Amino acid sequence: MTNATGVNGQDQPRWNALHFAALMGGNMALAVGPWFVRHADSGPVSAGFWRLLLAIPVLFAFALLGRERVSGYARGTWLAIAGAGVFFGLDIASWHIGIGMTRMANATLFGNSGSLVVIAVGLFALHRAPRRGEWAAFALAIAGSAVLLGRSLEIGRTTLIGDLFCIAAGLLYAGYILLLQKPRAHLGSWALVAWSSVAGAPVMLATALLIGEPVWPTLWWPLVALALLGQVTGQGLLIYAMRHFPPLVFGLALLTQPAIAVALGWLAFGEVLVPIDFLGMAMVGAGLVLARSTQE
Repeated sequence: MTNATGVNGQDQPRWNALHFAALMGGNMALAVGPWFVRHADSGPVSAGFWRLLLAIPVLFAFALLGRERVSGYARGTWLAIAGAGVFFGLDIASWHIGIGMTRMANATLFGNSGSLVVIAVGLFALHRAPRRGEWAAFALAIAGSAVLLGRSLEIGRTTLIGDLFCIAAGLLYAGYILLLQKPRAHLGSWALVAWSSVAGAPVMLATALLIGEPVWPTLWWPLVALALLGQVTGQGLLIYAMRHFPPLVFGLALLTQPAIAVALGWLAFGEVLVPIDFLGMAMVGAGLVLARSTQE
């Protein structure tokens, strides 16, 4: 990690235009993922299965190029990776189902809500109550979610159920992050994502078959694009950028995802948002940014 020493004597991340481009590019790549899911003809969960499966060889290639260790882990590490992979597979499955049932902006915001759960679990582990800023983050996110859920209920029951699937995805993603906390301390990021994808792909395939989705596609381009942009490029660029930015800047960049999703939803699917939708999105987004900033 490249650091600079600030005026207060503490190490602070140093970033340049290349790091910023990676940060924004990663968020943009992840934001267009739902567009490819909606164009896939294999079913949303099956699309997630192909997203992971097609990305696995590329992820391992990057891990080997980066000289990351991809084998010889301790038994506890393998168990943590396997458990994280199950959570990751269920997360993608739930999120992809939600994408097809709600607005793209809602899916993007709720899919990122797991960071609040991670912070809450961290506070519990530290045996301390939330500070003022953390309480404000939780309150904003909950109030904004209530606004968006209320609007979805006005639109229809299906949209509300889609929101709930995306919220469930956020919770499952939190479980994925928490299970990888210890392995992340001494293993490479590419290797962890690769092995998590290996563990998650069978979960997604089993889920798709269980709910009766078609698995084999006739259109391959949305799935290849989803794997290369969402699973490889998006996560890869964010992995690279993450070490160069403080949590507040990283959290603010996160808000580009729902903004891009709103534009795509309007242009491609005719999704129209009213002022109360933007208010709810702003509240949830502010909660996520504030939650990240409190971890500095």
